[in-house]
Amino acid sequence: MTDRTAAGAAASQDDPRALLQSLPDTLPGDEILAINGSKSDIHTERTYDYNGWAFTLPPGVFKPGDTSRIVHDRLLDGTIPVKGRSYAAMGVGLGVEAVIAGTLGAREVYAADVHPDSVATAAEHYARIVGDRPGTVFRPLVSNLFEEFPDSARLDVVTFNPPAVSTRTSDDPTVVRNVCVGAEIVLRFFDQIVARDLLAPDGEIYLIVSNTAELKRIVGYGIDAGFRPVVLHRQTWEGDNCQAYLFKLIRHEAV
Repeated sequence: MTDRTAAGAAASQDDPRALLQSLPDTLPGDEILAINGSKSDIHTERTYDYNGWAFTLPPGVFKPGDTSRIVHDRLLDGTIPVKGRSYAAMGVGLGVEAVIAGTLGAREVYAADVHPDSVATAAEHYARIVGDRPGTVFRPLVSNLFEEFPDSARLDVVTFNPPAVSTRTSDDPTVVRNVCVGAEIVLRFFDQIVARDLLAPDGEIYLIVSNTAELKRIVGYGIDAGFRPVVLHRQTWEGDNCQAYLFKLIRHEAV
C-alpha cells in the first residue's frame, strides 16, 4: 500500500479547473466490484479498535475502512483542526470522528447520520470515551444530510466520507446505504450547505472521494457551487487502480 501526500497529486492547487482535469476517471464497473465486494458481516456484531479505543458495532452499523481511517488520522494529527470549533461529522457511523473531536476540545460536535442505530452507537461511544467535557457540547442527530440541523447552525468544520461508489455493489439496502448511494448524495450535500448557509465565514469542508465514484463530477459540482478544492492527501493501494483523495474545500470568498 502506498501513501502519497498532496505534493504532485494534482496539477495545480491554485487553478480549480486544472486540478479537476488532473483527477482520474471513474473506474470501470468490474474493477469497482472487485474493490468493493460486499462483506457478509454487516448484520453481525463486530468490534473496531482505533488509537487505543475499543468500539462495538451492532448489526447494521458500518465498520470504518481505509478511507474512513484517512479522515480519522487527519483529525487526530491536527491536519483537520477542530479545537474550539463547531464540527459536524456527517455520516458519523460508530462515532470515531466524534470521539476524536471531543477529545481534542471541539466547541460543539454534531454526530449526524441518517441511520438511528448509528447515531445511538456514536452517542454511547462518546459518552464512554469522552464523557462530559467542559467547553464542548455534543449534539447527536438523526438526519438525512443536514435536513434536521437547526437553522442556527454555523459550522467551522465538516467531514464527509460519502457512500458515493458509482456501481451498485449489493442488493442489500444496508450495504447500499453505506457504500453505493452514488454521486447524488454529495451533490445534495453541497446544495444544502449553500442553500442554508451552514458554513461559518471561514468554514471548511473535508471530503474524501475516490475514483470508484464519479470523482470529476463531484469535484466539478463543488467548484460550480462556489468552493475551491485543495488536495490534502491521496491514497493508492497495491493491486488495484483505486485512488482516494481527501479534499479541503473552502468558499471562494474565503480564499
